Amino acid sequence: MTTVLFQPMRGLAFTIGLIAAAGFATAEPKHGISMYGEPALGADFTHLPYANPDAPTGGQIVTGEVGGFDSLNPYIRKGSVPWQLRFLASESLMGRSYDEPFALYGVLAETIETGPNREWVEFTLREEARFSDGSPVTVEDVMWSYETLGTQGHPRYAGLWGKIGSMEQTGDRSIKFTFNVEDRELALIVGMRPILKKAQWDGLDFAESGLDVVPITTSPYVIGDFEAGRFVSLQRNPDYWGADIPFRRGTNVMDEVRLEFYADGTAQFEAFKSGEVNSNREFNAAKWDSQYDFPAIDDGDVVKSILPHERPSGITGFVMNTRNPIFADWRVRDAMIHVFNFEFINEAMTGSAQPRITSYFSNSVLSMQEGPAEGRVREFLEPFAADLLPGTLEGYDLPVSDGSERNRAGIRAAITQFEAAGWTVQDGALKNSDGEPFEFEILLKSGATENQAIIDMYVQSLERVGITPTVTAIDSAQYKERTNAYDFDMTYYRRGLSLSPGNEQNLYWGSAGVTEPGTRNWMGMNSPAAEAMIERLLNSPDQNDFLAATRALDRVLTSGRYVIPIYQWNISRIAHSKNLHYPENLPIYGDWIGWQPDVWWYEEK
Repeated sequence: MTTVLFQPMRGLAFTIGLIAAAGFATAEPKHGISMYGEPALGADFTHLPYANPDAPTGGQIVTGEVGGFDSLNPYIRKGSVPWQLRFLASESLMGRSYDEPFALYGVLAETIETGPNREWVEFTLREEARFSDGSPVTVEDVMWSYETLGTQGHPRYAGLWGKIGSMEQTGDRSIKFTFNVEDRELALIVGMRPILKKAQWDGLDFAESGLDVVPITTSPYVIGDFEAGRFVSLQRNPDYWGADIPFRRGTNVMDEVRLEFYADGTAQFEAFKSGEVNSNREFNAAKWDSQYDFPAIDDGDVVKSILPHERPSGITGFVMNTRNPIFADWRVRDAMIHVFNFEFINEAMTGSAQPRITSYFSNSVLSMQEGPAEGRVREFLEPFAADLLPGTLEGYDLPVSDGSERNRAGIRAAITQFEAAGWTVQDGALKNSDGEPFEFEILLKSGATENQAIIDMYVQSLERVGITPTVTAIDSAQYKERTNAYDFDMTYYRRGLSLSPGNEQNLYWGSAGVTEPGTRNWMGMNSPAAEAMIERLLNSPDQNDFLAATRALDRVLTSGRYVIPIYQWNISRIAHSKNLHYPENLPIYGDWIGWQPDVWWYEEK
């Protein structure tokens, strides 16, 4: 058994110090753009700092997924799609470097130019950019893609489209976007939309497509074969147009990226042990230590790699839907968190090896600080003081149990909060003053064995306060349909957060998501304070205000008590074939989107 541990290339503190010292970029065509200051890589950069420009081509990576899929169009609301297709099967005007908090470099675009206040942005397409069928990428394709995605695509694209005041062709290969709101991040966000081939969709209903039409894009990979719900095979395009542009050099070199789908986590792990899958992320520390002892590891054919990162923890746990009146009261949500015996569950699930998520941006410089809010953070929050929940300004910490199964202190605290909200134990059941029982459903995806085990322990704890919830497990398609419609009371919830939070925060926590289907605001939160902090971080004049606004947002989210947090993954654990390799220089984001399989290669040794 081999454990490989590499350190990131440089500390985030150094990077933030670098960008804090600089102002915003001003108008002139450039090779890249950063949210603050100049991008770290100059116009003469030859490859991303965490890519191997000499990586050999060939081989395959096979990963296992739990669940299934019924669509290959990741750009629309309809259907259940392998999540990887959003990132592997399309390209955008610009590409993100994951060794910087938020910096973009040209992919389909050769240059980018912005107005002095980033009120507009103009891109010039690379003359050599081609779709996988060999046809050139035109300004018409770009304009069609933006309008179609913004009006018919997934809700994630609608927010940007509503902020574009005009879109115009300014040259044979140039397109200019002018914004109708003040938002400095838009100049970057607008460069990150997938570009599709307009002609492919003539006479077809884009919003209703699924397995019948595979979108044509410019990506290094094309979907070569698939079987609905079973596997997807992405094949490297040998005629890919951009293999030698700096952003792509040394990336996407494996001949095949294959996604295999399994009914549950147990079947997925067995497939990895048998060699059917050759790369497997492990999220359970106890399992990593106790179950990765099969022959392929003993023989050295499978390697265990531990990978650090400096990104926020995000939020992972069980979200309460405040659209249900019983969870609209913060005291009820607080009680539910007290009942959840994390220390006991963590010992049972991971041997207490993984720390708990303490806030949405924990494990990063963006995390709220301990104790009362101070300085700019307090200044930003004070105007909303009357409506902030207890703990936002004063400081909030998750309850900590003694680790015993009974969790007496937590149960007492929960009962106190339930009573304050009008719920008391009557004849062994928690009921309100009208004698109506406290009833709700916990919705899970079939095959999510770890989540099921956690919920089984939680249900036992809930029974101690007179609550017996209904636990329902459904297949992936049904699960997506119900969560898109917010048709659940409680469910598993995971939202990754970056070192450069921006417009996506409105999709996550904005009030529009209370009624608009398909957003990521599963909790149904409606917080003017949160939206004001998002507005501040979007238009912060410098890094100090950006940090303060993000830390203030973290306080609002965490003290809102919308999610029962479980453990965080401040390192990544990947077991993989000895023939799969990655550069020793890790980006600050570590094992994140854009790293595996992008900069991995296959080489037999």
